[in-house]
Amino acid sequence: MRSIVLYLHMHQPYRVKQYSIFSVGRDHDYWHDKDWYAKDNNERVFEKVAKKSYRPMLSVLEKCLHTYPGFKFSLSITGTFLEQAEAWSSDIIDTLKRLVSTGRVEIVAETYYHSLAFFYDRSEFETQVRMHQDKIREVFGVDTKVFRNTELSYNNDLAKWAENFGFNGILAEGWDKILDWRSPNHVYRPEGCKNIKLLLKNYRLSDDIAFRFSNRDWKEWPLSVDKYLQWLETATLKGPLINLFMDFETFGEHQWADTGIFEFFEHLVYRWDRDQENRFLTASEACDSAEPKGKISMPWTVTWADTERDLSAWLGNSMQHEAMRAIYELTDGVIKSENPDLISDWRRLQTSDHVYYMCTKYFNDGDVHAYFSAYDSPYDAFLYYMNAIRDVHFRLDNKK
Repeated sequence: MRSIVLYLHMHQPYRVKQYSIFSVGRDHDYWHDKDWYAKDNNERVFEKVAKKSYRPMLSVLEKCLHTYPGFKFSLSITGTFLEQAEAWSSDIIDTLKRLVSTGRVEIVAETYYHSLAFFYDRSEFETQVRMHQDKIREVFGVDTKVFRNTELSYNNDLAKWAENFGFNGILAEGWDKILDWRSPNHVYRPEGCKNIKLLLKNYRLSDDIAFRFSNRDWKEWPLSVDKYLQWLETATLKGPLINLFMDFETFGEHQWADTGIFEFFEHLVYRWDRDQENRFLTASEACDSAEPKGKISMPWTVTWADTERDLSAWLGNSMQHEAMRAIYELTDGVIKSENPDLISDWRRLQTSDHVYYMCTKYFNDGDVHAYFSAYDSPYDAFLYYMNAIRDVHFRLDNKK
């Protein structure tokens, strides 16, 4: 049978407000800009995206679950997203609970704070994974079986860690430089592992929706369901499993409603579900569906971001390296402080979005970074962030 694994990722960071050097030692709130219309007002941003993306897409997904009996999907939700939804849009939590209660929506595990802690502090990394598992259990009453690291960052060491931690599956980017002649449309075994299974994103078919759907300069625009189904069927000749991984905000935020993205998605589900040769699988079901086709080795880190598919979106310049050095340098002092507010702020500052905003790439990748940023420049993002770091030092020194 031909199978689609649809995996969507939900995340919102807490953006550092325009935090001045003159606020250090005086104002310990880095997150709440009183100006509702400020670009970095977290509540305003969350509500804007909720209106454009979260609510309408959740409605479409719920309709599909009720209408098409074979439809199912996987979803990862960061702890910072859940905190903001609980505070400002509890109706979204209620809808997510209804979806998960169907038994056809699987929650995928990750770090609570959407951090890069795996590459800096394994103890902190594991703490955040456990925090995320606890939060998912608390909100949805389910346990997680499959893991994805922040921004799909992956290497052989991560796979070994995930297997030892007890996960059955792990997600990664199906990047050509790794796959060579092989297809991403199979279940694989990570190099050096015995039990855990690896699912690889089919980035071409995923990105046709996530990035190219509304691009009028794309030679395939407009993308019809008939055309896309032909591509899916052709792809399954190389393997029966199509892993469509993308940000939840693809629907309504990156691809606006007036592009027809919601109608496209619902019609695609209808057409795929009605064919008895087709099925939808959750990530864990896909891992259970077949024995590994072979082993995949990723000795260096691969992500799903930018043209390089590496960590350069977050660690590509000296500002980003300095910011990451500064936040993890604080680890021992912050943890030993046993101050829950300070520890929470420190962990929010680990969210990878902060250094993403500091990226100085140009051309298409640079445009994408600028689109997501709440700041006028990467240098402003670095300045406000480092001022917050200075205040964390102040609080440690003064036990505040």
